[in-house]
Amino acid sequence: MTSNEANRADLGKDPARVSGMFDQVAAGYDRTNTAMTVGNDALWRAATTRAVAPKPGEKILDLGAGTASSSASLARSGAQVVAADFSPGMLAEGKRRHGSIRNLSFVQADATDLPFEDGEFDAVTMSYALRNVNDPKKALRELLRVTKPGGRLVINEFSTPPGTLFRAGYRFYNSQVLPRVARIAGTNGDAYDYLNESIRDWPDQKKLAAWIREAGWTEVEYRNLSFGIVALHRAFKAA
Repeated sequence: MTSNEANRADLGKDPARVSGMFDQVAAGYDRTNTAMTVGNDALWRAATTRAVAPKPGEKILDLGAGTASSSASLARSGAQVVAADFSPGMLAEGKRRHGSIRNLSFVQADATDLPFEDGEFDAVTMSYALRNVNDPKKALRELLRVTKPGGRLVINEFSTPPGTLFRAGYRFYNSQVLPRVARIAGTNGDAYDYLNESIRDWPDQKKLAAWIREAGWTEVEYRNLSFGIVALHRAFKAA
């Protein structure tokens, strides 16, 4: 495998290739996200934190935490937050930026085989990461396993804008503009070609809600952010 091939994941979502790709974009990841979302990433992160509703004394898993920006936002509540990711490069960048937060810890973890006990967390969350797992249904079952009875799930993920015209413009932006923005921001543009492909291939809001129910979660609901570019799904584990 050449170095260029190692940089580029595909829809097979081989864990080693996806992890390697994120390792290589870690340093510029947050900067590129801010550029390509025109600053909306901060608004989406705030909405996710409100949906999780962290409280002091709770234990929260932020899976697919990346550089731990969302984890840090959750930890400011006083909750004990575990930032977990399968990319060591992302975790290293997260530790560099947020390692001084005392109630924030970092764990390398596979979303389909979590290294945590049953019922360990009051809340579990993933932001823009479930889409990159090669078996997302299994990941949803694993998240249910490690959540306490009565605990909650929040998934923030790219989704399908319901408006036809807006959806067409959004897809054009993803395919033609987004990789160029990534290259201008100094990040591997090939990784953002994969991002576009993975978003296009990802199920819409209703189908993801159905997957969450199938995994055993209850009271599943979702709401769109930014006209459906992303959607927040929220659910609970039966008490």
